Amino acid sequence: MARRPVALVAAIVLFLEAFGIAFVNLILGKVADNQNMSMAGLEPSAISTGSWVAGGVFGAYLLLCAFFPLRAGITDRAPGRFGRILLITCAVVHGVLGALTWGLVGWPAFVVMIVVLGLIVLTLVAYDRERPEPEAAGGEPDVSGGAPAAV
Repeated sequence: MARRPVALVAAIVLFLEAFGIAFVNLILGKVADNQNMSMAGLEPSAISTGSWVAGGVFGAYLLLCAFFPLRAGITDRAPGRFGRILLITCAVVHGVLGALTWGLVGWPAFVVMIVVLGLIVLTLVAYDRERPEPEAAGGEPDVSGGAPAAV
């Protein structure tokens, strides 16, 4: 199965996205600072600082999300509970952002967001925890689907 390459590609894409988001917010903060933009009397420095902090926090979140598929791809083991929850939240964020970019930015941005969403979901599904089959007392698999009969 090709789950290791998918996890590694998902990690690389999330890693690049983290730096892209941080860079875009840095540029937006600079633009707001240089043009002295304000909203409803808010200081321009507060807007630029808020943009920088938001970019840093979201970039750090995406870097943390990229760590778990990277580790899964290297070790070929499923992420733990925290990693799975983090990847699920990352998938939800990409789904919501995909819906927003469809209306606000256009189809190319929508396709990028949905591809990233697909990589995250495929990583989660490919590394689904495998549960061992229950075995009967005789050493053969229990095919009845229920509890063993009383003797």
